[in-house]
Amino acid sequence: MIVITAPTSTIGRHLVTDLLDLGAALRLVARDPSRIAPGIRERVEIVVGSHRDAAVIDRACDGARAVFWLAPGDGAEPSPEAAFVDFTRPACEAFVRHGVERVVGISALGRGTPMATRAGLVTASLAMDDLIAASGVAYRAVVCPSFMHNLLRHVRAIKEQGRFFLMSDPELKVPTVATRDIAATAARLLLDDGWKGSGEVACLGPEDLSPTEMAEIISDVLGTEVGYQQIPGAALKDRLMGFGTTAPMAQAMVDMFDAKNQGMDNAAPRTAESTTPTTFRQWCEEVLKPAVAA
Repeated sequence: MIVITAPTSTIGRHLVTDLLDLGAALRLVARDPSRIAPGIRERVEIVVGSHRDAAVIDRACDGARAVFWLAPGDGAEPSPEAAFVDFTRPACEAFVRHGVERVVGISALGRGTPMATRAGLVTASLAMDDLIAASGVAYRAVVCPSFMHNLLRHVRAIKEQGRFFLMSDPELKVPTVATRDIAATAARLLLDDGWKGSGEVACLGPEDLSPTEMAEIISDVLGTEVGYQQIPGAALKDRLMGFGTTAPMAQAMVDMFDAKNQGMDNAAPRTAESTTPTTFRQWCEEVLKPAVAA
């Protein structure tokens, strides 16, 4: 039995489908089971509730051999430590109590870099990894740069203003990754009982691109001019807080992008294993273009 947390997330949806296609027995932890497609619901077990809740994650881990762990990093949390480390503590206790053999979690690039201790959400994610590893369970953190999927938050700006807005250095080439490729990596690890101990597996996409280059690809795919505009950290923080993000979580987002602009995501070596297949152009054609057209 494999437990999947956040099964309706952008990674979780792909992961559930991948594992079911491979014949895995799944138990999904979901606050709102109605968000799970009917064709999926009839093929899995469901534990209703938040995976932050000690009783919920305890029920989910009973009899489980492996767990997929994703802390959502909710912007309403009082701090990044609460959002990642405190959120995960009940799960670590459940892993040990029920003898879970292996856990695969979603985390961030940056371990071992000078920026790792001042990178906001990334710093908290790495602390979460340390907490899980310290429980004694075999653990692999799937460490990622920014997701291509995040650009879907900019669909309205692309349609109405012909541009997208980030804190990222416009000329800094960095990796980006498709969530379906992250899910494929997680599925492989969850089904492989040959690894032990703790470690990281990077998902870097197939290429490094700057935001300026991404804008050029988006323009080509959409057939209309789309530009990129860098925004200052203070503006991003104000915008996030306007959407209900707490001040500490908004500042943690700013700190993360500051660290990325200093090269944090470029520190992991690109290898055959860390190079995932979906190109940014392919993602734009298959995901972004239909979203903009909708």
